[in-house]
Amino acid sequence: MSKIFTCGINCMTRKGVVAEIFSKALYHDESDRYHIGYIDFDKIIEITLPEFLKLSENFEVIPVTRIVYIKKDDNMLYSRSSR
Repeated sequence: MSKIFTCGINCMTRKGVVAEIFSKALYHDESDRYHIGYIDFDKIIEITLPEFLKLSENFEVIPVTRIVYIKKDDNMLYSRSSR
């Protein structure tokens, strides 16, 4: 059973939340304004969405489970709950 996270009005799985944010950023906004924080060994790396998509090779190299947060400018859009 997957964990459910609240995102605005809708509740969906973590991958669904991330996919929705990515879709909006890529097709309806300036994707360079979005920053992804992901776990790389023992530290969190922050890069822009276009850089992340290129580096992750469609989540093959960096799976969605390693994403810690997504920001647009200074606004936090997604933050993984602490375990």
